[in-house]
Amino acid sequence: MIDEATPLAPADTRRLIIYAVWDRRGEIEDYVLFALEALRPHATRIVVVANGTLTPAARASLDGRAEVVIVRDNVGFDIGAHKAGLEHVGDGVSDFDEIILTNDTWFGPVRPFAPVFERMGEAAVAFWGMTDHAELEPNPFTGTGVLPYHLQSFWIAVRPQLFLSQAWRDYWRALPEMATVQDAVLLHEASFTRHFAEQGFQHAVAFPSSEYPSEHPALFNADLLIEAGCPLLKRRPFLHWPPFLDRHAVIGRWVMETAERHGYPVDLAWRSLARNVEPRVLYTDAAMHNVLPHRDVGYDSSRPFRVAALLHIFYVEMTEEMLDLVDALPGTYDLFVTTPDVDRAAAIAALIDQRPREGRAVEVRVVENAGRDQSAFLIGCRDVVLDGGYDLVVKLHSKKTPQDGYNVGRHFKAQQFGNLLPSPGYAANVLAMFQKEPGLGLVYPPMIHLGYPTMGRGWWSNKPGFEEYCRELGIRVPLDEISPMAPYGSMYIARPEALRLLVEHPWTYDEFGGEESYRDGGLAHILERMPSYAAAELGYHTRTVSTPEYMSISHTSMEFNFDQMSATIPGDSVDRIMFIKRAGYVGQGRVRDFVRMYFGLHPGVGRRLGWMIDPSNRLARLASRLTRRR
Repeated sequence: MIDEATPLAPADTRRLIIYAVWDRRGEIEDYVLFALEALRPHATRIVVVANGTLTPAARASLDGRAEVVIVRDNVGFDIGAHKAGLEHVGDGVSDFDEIILTNDTWFGPVRPFAPVFERMGEAAVAFWGMTDHAELEPNPFTGTGVLPYHLQSFWIAVRPQLFLSQAWRDYWRALPEMATVQDAVLLHEASFTRHFAEQGFQHAVAFPSSEYPSEHPALFNADLLIEAGCPLLKRRPFLHWPPFLDRHAVIGRWVMETAERHGYPVDLAWRSLARNVEPRVLYTDAAMHNVLPHRDVGYDSSRPFRVAALLHIFYVEMTEEMLDLVDALPGTYDLFVTTPDVDRAAAIAALIDQRPREGRAVEVRVVENAGRDQSAFLIGCRDVVLDGGYDLVVKLHSKKTPQDGYNVGRHFKAQQFGNLLPSPGYAANVLAMFQKEPGLGLVYPPMIHLGYPTMGRGWWSNKPGFEEYCRELGIRVPLDEISPMAPYGSMYIARPEALRLLVEHPWTYDEFGGEESYRDGGLAHILERMPSYAAAELGYHTRTVSTPEYMSISHTSMEFNFDQMSATIPGDSVDRIMFIKRAGYVGQGRVRDFVRMYFGLHPGVGRRLGWMIDPSNRLARLASRLTRRR
């Protein structure tokens, strides 16, 4: 039996912190630096272990924040990094009273570290965790057996009774390779606590799940943990699969508001999440849609923005309607209009002259029509966006969409115009959003769905070309699976810096091609979907906005449609979506489509009867011919 550990005197604790980090770009995010700086007063030595690579700038940013920086191959997840850190310290671990194994999967401190260290320093244990996970049956990773109770591995503190023992050395020596996240959970995180507890080592947890209304408070009750004094906020509530969070009513917006209320600089979190989470996933998890009133409730006129309104006008008769929109902006703005020919330019200029506005500079530019509003913005107004010294740009274009019919075209235009700048008070509220959030890059209306089958098809045939241009532009933000986070309709308000990767690229009119190329898969449609991803690469997030009136129209329609599509599929949203994903694409609803879907839902049957759908099998070909004849 292991002797009970001796409580530590927190002020005297010689503490080693091994901090594991992985970054897809080889960088060190600002939230990591903030965390390390806060840990610094509580640590004798900090060892940062980076899985993958580190840029020279990233290494330099760790000077003064860590005594040791180790860069290793990206294998074994944070467990492999912790093992590497322990091996680096070697027998030197005997110099310490406590070793903390942690990683970059949390934001913090959202509350001070000191009270937690002081409280846990009084616990006579061999190891302790910040949070734990209750036992679950069945094991959610395997579908069978039990997921044992365990301390969560993003923060494990170990004391000499354990880390100087033979059991500790044997554990790390025998640790198996971990190729998947499931391996990391089942072979280490979920077994670590039980393994050492069975050998007599006592443990404790700072914020036990038994005191919260779920088995996993770090995910399901993060706001309650913060209120209770937990210094760490897991990133998971802002990047987990949205239907799963919906199932458990986890509201990321409320969680982040709680962290901000307790003084955490949430811009650090938004910047990191924007760069590393699929934009639509982040948008959904954090509820980044704002319904704005028509009465100004927050704009600070003492801090005005310098605004450039960039209007591409093909239909001259829409000029005054578009001027009404930008005239709703608070204060003054400069106006830049692009149009395809000199006759239109003269007519537009005359209309603008009839509506003078104090302090407004005006310029009408004739541009080529290849690429329409996309090329007009990226080529025709490149200098304005990059070098004009503006804080915000407003991108609008004359939109009729006559090919889709009167009602559909009318709604699409109203959805764009009416949710961006419908009134002076509303416009002031949009700009106030940029005042309050330095990391806000773009604002635009929500995804169009009335009149268009956009839901589930937002990429259309644009994703392959989108991926190619991302590689060319250096955009490494993860791409969304079903539909991109995009300004469908291509109208938005943005910080010029957020669009830099798009605008500084030397686009040419020849790349856009003629009118026949203005279709899905063409450059213009690819670029329509790119602003939020280009902004996210630079750390800027996106929000959508709408009026209360439009939200009432949109939500009721979407609610009814989702209700109809859900009626014949069992379970909640997670069950329904997974059912559909397992079944696969419905296709044309032909016999072979249903056969394929059945095998997708019943893979065991598919394996046994695979010969039936093997096109090389004579019996399969015969069955297919008979089916077609019938």
